[in-house]
Amino acid sequence: QVQLVESGGGLVQAGGSLRLSCSASGTGFGANLMGWYRQAPGKQRELVARISFDGMTIYADFVKGRFTISRDNAKNTVYLQMNSLKPEDTAVYYCNRVPFLIGYWGQGTQVTVSS
Repeated sequence: QVQLVESGGGLVQAGGSLRLSCSASGTGFGANLMGWYRQAPGKQRELVARISFDGMTIYADFVKGRFTISRDNAKNTVYLQMNSLKPEDTAVYYCNRVPFLIGYWGQGTQVTVSS
């Protein structure tokens, strides 16, 4: 069983940056495809970016060129560097495996971008 804890969210002005972290405890993190998801109020949760064990990445079109996902397998941690933030990036951000496992959802971290 893996527990995922997200951190690093906050309130930022449009154009600003934030770096999110997702720390995994327990077994089952290392070899898995990991991703960052987000859920805005009234919308479905969506996949933002994913990263393989060896660092191959794929991004959703709406964050391509602005967000960077990375991972440190020795620390069981996945990161999301978010630059050039827009108000529409406002959401709760979560990490999970790809595809996600229901039992792995953490509490998420709130990102709010003001205009």
